[in-house]
Amino acid sequence: MRISATVAAVSGALVLSAFAVPAAQAAGSDAGSYRSDIAKIREAAAHTASGKATLSGSTVATPADDEPYALNVTFSNIKVHSAKPIVVGAAAHVSVPVTYTLTHGADVDITASDFWTDLYLYKGSATEPDNMIFDDDLATCTATSATVASCKGSLDIYPGEGDLSNTDAGAWKAGAEAVAWNGQDPTSSTFDVTKVGYADQSGFASPNVTRLSKLTVNAAPEPVKKGKTITVTGKLTRANWDANNYTGYSTQPVKLQFRKKNSTTYTTVKTIKTSSTGALKTTVKATVDGYFRYSFAGTATTAPINATGDYVDVK
Repeated sequence: MRISATVAAVSGALVLSAFAVPAAQAAGSDAGSYRSDIAKIREAAAHTASGKATLSGSTVATPADDEPYALNVTFSNIKVHSAKPIVVGAAAHVSVPVTYTLTHGADVDITASDFWTDLYLYKGSATEPDNMIFDDDLATCTATSATVASCKGSLDIYPGEGDLSNTDAGAWKAGAEAVAWNGQDPTSSTFDVTKVGYADQSGFASPNVTRLSKLTVNAAPEPVKKGKTITVTGKLTRANWDANNYTGYSTQPVKLQFRKKNSTTYTTVKTIKTSSTGALKTTVKATVDGYFRYSFAGTATTAPINATGDYVDVK
């Protein structure tokens, strides 16, 4: 889940406009509402002077633009999707698990109904991210000692709703945050942000967010006489998050592989490159019955893929 908002750096802290959560993603425990509320606290935490507005032009509606106090919470052992790349298609919703350890002071009540925590990903710098990904629901934490808790949640990505653009593929970082509302209601006219605690920690490792790839193969003619030429065609495409479809991946090395009829192992015959449209075409001599496939190893921005083998009967 992405906050599509103007982002600015104020005194080295992350600032997000509080009113830009896509309504289509307001799932679970009112994701749109809680995310907007946390964004208000994050923005307030960035203020260092009374009446100072963000570069987005919005201000936090609190007396004298005061700040939340520093919540005695730290985060560690961040694990996103078991460190596996997050592969996202052209439009379908993707949800991946996250876990982390939350350590807190004795004065912090993590069992309070208005204690919130979650994990997020960001692209670029922590102070001026190009994009951010959140979850649809808050994380849940289980105390493992008086001051330590084990937390788990998810990250939700909706490429069909504009969560990602093609330039977002590749490296991301992870962060975690916590809010202790302490009975304060951010929608109330008496809301006092100075009584709200906030902790935010970034710079944690995250797996790459990659574009889902697709790969086809067709070996012809079939059947074919031994010694004759087989033409093997195919196409490599990948998710286009800007257009929500799949487009050709050009000039990429792809292996043509073969396995004999009664074997389970593919061996590489040759490596060729895709055309400007992602097309593949090469020829080989027919020798024995078996399966041809193309295999793409993947890149930092695009997931690996093996085509389903195409059987050729050699007479």
